[in-house]
Amino acid sequence: MNTPLVTIISPTFNHEAYIADCIQSVLNQSYTNWEMIIVDDGSTDNTLGIARSFAETDQRIRVYTQKNVGIFRLGETYNFAVSVSTGTYLAVLEGDDVWTESKLQVQVKAMESQPEAVLCWGRAFSSTFDLSSDYQLYPLEDKSRAVYENRPLYSASRHLILSCFIPALTVMVRRDALLKTGGFLQSHGLPLVDLPTWQQLSLQGTFIYIPEVLGRWRIYPNQVTKTFAVQMVEGFYKLAIDFYKQGKSLGIFTEDDYHLIVTHYMKMHVISYSRSGRYKLIRKDFEGARRDYKKSISGFGFHEPVWKLRSLVGIVFSYLKMDIEGLAKRLGRVSYK
Repeated sequence: MNTPLVTIISPTFNHEAYIADCIQSVLNQSYTNWEMIIVDDGSTDNTLGIARSFAETDQRIRVYTQKNVGIFRLGETYNFAVSVSTGTYLAVLEGDDVWTESKLQVQVKAMESQPEAVLCWGRAFSSTFDLSSDYQLYPLEDKSRAVYENRPLYSASRHLILSCFIPALTVMVRRDALLKTGGFLQSHGLPLVDLPTWQQLSLQGTFIYIPEVLGRWRIYPNQVTKTFAVQMVEGFYKLAIDFYKQGKSLGIFTEDDYHLIVTHYMKMHVISYSRSGRYKLIRKDFEGARRDYKKSISGFGFHEPVWKLRSLVGIVFSYLKMDIEGLAKRLGRVSYK
């Protein structure tokens, strides 16, 4: 097997509790021809110091620091890492996530055997912040292999218009293909680069799906995806409409797809307001929780009645100032999802 260089892009911010695990999972890789580009976004804790201590003992690790620009300018951070990288392939591993030991080896072998593929990805667990237990395995295996592998071309595009089923920490991208898209993409006020980037790559070439667990990502209640749940749905809707217009000009999408998008995001608004209410309830923001629950119930037609019922229960919890997190644990239900 050829052993091309793989660049690992690792943006990080205030991850002093996690960055050592992240780097160690790279050092543990069975595939050894890699470079790790760590870009610290102005951390106020000891993240930078820990990263530099690893770089001092392994020249494959390079650490950069910058004035904090935040997650809403994440694309700039990613593309800076691309600009200083030299790998044939690019892989994503943010500072609070970890990989399995064979991740790179499996993917390089697959990418070398299928030169027409622009992206390779696999399964991942979402896990507790201390990695002591796992919440859920992604993807849920609810789509066809054709969708997962974008075969024929655009098979994945029709699904990526609605949601991102590809865990970012499992992705390996062919450098040349990424540069054709303009690098990692960020738009519509979304604090992420994965979905818009994968959308554009789905217009370029096929994907490779590895049905193995390649990594684990931590989730916790103050993550931006929970703090800005409603705003993110708004951004995803605008992104979907733009991708629809682009795809329609290529003959990928039809008017029926437009109506599907509208219906989908009506449902997502109901769910996002309900989830936002729950996260605020966990943080004991009872008034804010009630506002979000009420929007979930009163808006967006008659979509998602079960979630509207959950929101009604949440309103009761907010008035009683009950600990929904504690109740969820007593009932054996996983939280923060």
